[in-house]
Amino acid sequence: MNELDQRIVHALAEDARRSYADIGAEVGLSAPAVKRRVDRLRAEGAITGFTVRVDPAALGWETEGFIELFCRRNTSPDAIHRGLARYPEVASASTVTGEADAIVQVFASDMRHFERVLERIAGEPFVERTKSVLVLSPLLRRFSSGSPG
Repeated sequence: MNELDQRIVHALAEDARRSYADIGAEVGLSAPAVKRRVDRLRAEGAITGFTVRVDPAALGWETEGFIELFCRRNTSPDAIHRGLARYPEVASASTVTGEADAIVQVFASDMRHFERVLERIAGEPFVERTKSVLVLSPLLRRFSSGSPG
């Protein structure tokens, strides 16, 4: 991906509803040239899709927390993924360095709901133990592709 492609991706990451003409005016290309580049980036897998960002609180998910998973021996990342994928409360999950094997971001309607989700995840056969923290105030959230330069 060259610098021009990165600038296009950054513009789309900021607002995927922007027109190709608007993006083209920003990066110095015609609308058809921007579309060709976006089509190529999608075909190459650099752009995997377009989505909408929704405030979890607007959907009634008022409580956010992170759960560190400490897994039983020889638990594969695929097994962790399969075990967590069925929880609608799980917003993201990643394997990590350090003592924990994975970290899971959870949104719940309230503290009791978070506790129930935590208990269910802790009861998964691959989980040895958990450690959790609750988010008091999100300080910074970025949804863009970062700086174009």
